Amino acid sequence: MKTNRRNFFHTITAGVAGLGITAASPIPSFIKNKPSNEAGDEQLLFIGDDIAIAKTVYGKVQGFKLRDILQFRGIPYGADTSGKNRFMPPQKPEPWTDTKPALWWGNTAPQQMENRYANAHYSFADHWNYDDVSEDCLKLNVWTPSIADSKKRPVLVWLHGGGYRNGNGIEQDGYDGENLSRKGDIVFVSINHRLGPIGFTDLSAVGGEKFKHSGNVGALDMVAALVWVKENIENFGGDPANVTIMGQSGGGAKVCILGAMPQTKGLFHKMVPLSGSTTQAIDQSYSQKLGEYVLREAGLSPAEMNKLQEMPWQRYLDVSYKAEAKLREETGGESMFRGGFGPVADGINLPREVFFSDNGGTATDVPMLICSTFHEWGMSRTSPEMENISEEKAIDFLKERAGFMGGLGEKAPEVYQAYANIFPDAKPIEIMTLVSSNRNGVVNTANAKLQQNAPVYVAWFGWEPNLYNGRMRAFHCLDICFWFNNTDLMLTHTGGGARPRKLADKMSSSLIQFMKTGNPNGGGLPEWDKYTAKEGEVMVLNDECELMNDPDREARATWQ
Repeated sequence: MKTNRRNFFHTITAGVAGLGITAASPIPSFIKNKPSNEAGDEQLLFIGDDIAIAKTVYGKVQGFKLRDILQFRGIPYGADTSGKNRFMPPQKPEPWTDTKPALWWGNTAPQQMENRYANAHYSFADHWNYDDVSEDCLKLNVWTPSIADSKKRPVLVWLHGGGYRNGNGIEQDGYDGENLSRKGDIVFVSINHRLGPIGFTDLSAVGGEKFKHSGNVGALDMVAALVWVKENIENFGGDPANVTIMGQSGGGAKVCILGAMPQTKGLFHKMVPLSGSTTQAIDQSYSQKLGEYVLREAGLSPAEMNKLQEMPWQRYLDVSYKAEAKLREETGGESMFRGGFGPVADGINLPREVFFSDNGGTATDVPMLICSTFHEWGMSRTSPEMENISEEKAIDFLKERAGFMGGLGEKAPEVYQAYANIFPDAKPIEIMTLVSSNRNGVVNTANAKLQQNAPVYVAWFGWEPNLYNGRMRAFHCLDICFWFNNTDLMLTHTGGGARPRKLADKMSSSLIQFMKTGNPNGGGLPEWDKYTAKEGEVMVLNDECELMNDPDREARATWQ
């Protein structure tokens, strides 16, 4: 009998209706094929009604299994922050009854998205992951080897970079938690939270009691995520009594912020800031003044505060950044880390004192591992002509600008020469980059943390990829994929292959040891001594790793 499309569908329809599938009209063999679950099957991805179903205190979530690691994406840890919830501490999500799909990333927090991919070279190297943006952004992601074996695994909570105004929990492929979860038998969590003016506009001076927390709601989001971990992570195979918080750049500063907040006591047990740290929040006299400028720029009176909550977020960002620019003009220009929209020393959520100065404070018993890179502030990646810059021009450049901070002025020659003495084989462009990427912030944070009871370990990452004719150097963000054993995921950072993989194996193993014990030794690096202010012990991370005693101390002293 000739088979055609109409006869095929007629047969299927009749069978469904129970009207005549008989031996005389057999079901074609290709319809009867069943999925194989044999051990030899090479299938990598599994999703189904009884696969990766986990409980939370709000309801069940469904993830998936990829290469034997379970993933859950976009789990709510807080309610939508728009409307009446804008500028307010995070609210708990509404419970749900059906199993919620946790299969895709949560929305990115509101931020300026225009021209995000405008620079082709940086888009190529970093290939940022951005999708939907909204105020319904309090979501987190989980990678875990198992949810059903009752094991209590160490937990890592990742805080993304981007200062306090950009980024998300999966913006780089190097943030992926699969490889570290598998290698260390750990649970990896990454989060999104409110950023910029949405997360850190201090309206306490113009809005009164109702808005007393408004300058820190983005930080309170992070606290809420840690509370979620405490309440739920056991259902994902993790140990709520062994949580490490880790972040890079702005995320490193967030680690320190959480370490100073009284609400986080007991919510984390190790801390790892990378290429970013802080020992103070923004002075509230500045943040409250900025709040006043925002209200004025919006053309509103204090009695109309609710209109700031109703304004579309794109419009609110525009108003806020215009207000910030006007205040900077009036005050002569604040550094991005001392002003602008960020965590506020309000005396309620964050202390007005220097962080870690209280020996009985939140992080007093929490070990710290802190790291920076040789060339945080790279200048010549896409400017080959800078490779041959003269010493004189390098010094002139440093007079005007030195990394993320302002210029060195007349101290530039002295500082330049001090670094040149320590690195005699370095070219002027390399000296300029080392000066601009100085370790002052790392050392200041490490020294502050020494006032508490727990040990501090310091690292300095110097590995350079063979990309862009070597002009990328040990740049800001490069070390992340080494700590997470993801060098073959971030090929545009490392080039991939055996050379970066060798260092990544040692660094990720040391991180896992630190998560488990509070001590990074035993991961394949040389013996790593605790940091002391006297000796300045630092693990230099490169193709060959070495523990050194504060090799750049004399150069840093010239900054005073």
